Amino acid sequence: MRRVLVVDDEENIRLVLRTLLRKSGYEVAVADNGESALALVDSFAPDVILTDVRMPKMGGLDLLAALRARENPATVIVMSAYGNVDLALEAMKAGAYDYVSKPFKPDEIVLVLRKAEERESLRRENRALREQIRSEQRFETILAKSAPMLAIFRMITKIAEYKTTVLVTGESGVGKELVARAIHARSSRQAGAFVAINCGAIPEALLESELFGHKKGAFTDAVSDRRGLFEEASGGTLLLDEIGELPLPLQVKLLRVLQEETLRRVGDTRDTKVDVRIIAATHRDLAAEVKAGRFREDLYYRINVLPVVIPPLRERKEDVPLLVEHFLTRNNARLGTSLRGLSTDARKLMLEYAWPGNVRELENTIERAMVLAEGDLIEVGDLPERLRETLDPVKAQLASGELSIKKTSAAVEEILIRRALQKTKGNRTRAAEILEISHRALLYKIKDYKITE
Repeated sequence: MRRVLVVDDEENIRLVLRTLLRKSGYEVAVADNGESALALVDSFAPDVILTDVRMPKMGGLDLLAALRARENPATVIVMSAYGNVDLALEAMKAGAYDYVSKPFKPDEIVLVLRKAEERESLRRENRALREQIRSEQRFETILAKSAPMLAIFRMITKIAEYKTTVLVTGESGVGKELVARAIHARSSRQAGAFVAINCGAIPEALLESELFGHKKGAFTDAVSDRRGLFEEASGGTLLLDEIGELPLPLQVKLLRVLQEETLRRVGDTRDTKVDVRIIAATHRDLAAEVKAGRFREDLYYRINVLPVVIPPLRERKEDVPLLVEHFLTRNNARLGTSLRGLSTDARKLMLEYAWPGNVRELENTIERAMVLAEGDLIEVGDLPERLRETLDPVKAQLASGELSIKKTSAAVEEILIRRALQKTKGNRTRAAEILEISHRALLYKIKDYKITE
């Protein structure tokens, strides 16, 4: 941090500071107001801007706001004469690093600059450490640090090079396509195409043509020859997402392609050779689908050579803070917001929630909360009601799975008594009225539940 831009409307202040700082080894530029300083920022690229608060045309606070709008990384230190201290403090709230009162001693200015250098050095070290940690927690496009996910990362590394079919299973929203893309990216096929198709999103009548292609005239709308997704992915990887939705007739044809590595376009009389690495994905229990007769047993064993099971988010809660930070950073850039994170209560709630929609639900929840947030932190009130319900102890007790009416009634009764006493600040008579029980009954229950106000 050797470049300092001095901004002050008093010529003698600029002269004194330029002489002092140059003697101390700094490269110095000067400006007489905020507008002149902004004109110098791009060409001089200062590490530190030392600015007065009150100046004609553009003062220190406006200069600070303009620098922040430009996302200029320079450290700003404000100077204020006696009586302007409140303005200096306001500047610090707006992002300035420190302030110096006028008149100042030469050593005082140099000391503040040295402190700023030390702080920036620590910030750089912290950034480097954070980047190192992030790189260790990132596997291709997947962020995780939980033991189950680290085990999956190791497995992906082992199986990526082999052309063997992989079956990725897990609940909706856990990131099955991300895992498939990571396998492709770690393989020697990474230069080839990665093609994904959701087998349940395309009508059965069109799915065969989509997968295998067709010849001109094969059906009414076939006005020209068309390659299917297998041919599009030749030399690369084809993800058959939600393969459990694949109709039985197409399952037979898929099995033939997997076994012989050839396909026949709709309406064609010749086979076409293809070289594709197949990754199948599903949220269904395919073994159960086989027993029910909805999925072919021979196809199941053909695709289930290398199974990868992705655990739901509720079983790897240590990944939640990491994902929250990632979605905050990404959405701040995309939405133009500047949220710093979550309040303590909101963070606790995020960790307690079961996330039935997994990572996809978490991502959508963060985006919604960022849009609704009024401060620089996401508060409990910004989160959806389904999350806030977990804070209610009565609902928590009812959702606990306990089926004993006696035990559940007692637990709920204790919660209501504690709430009533809290609301009445320990006034038992008033609490009994709210609870609609006698004062004597309340005293017995307080003793039974060992409640101390």
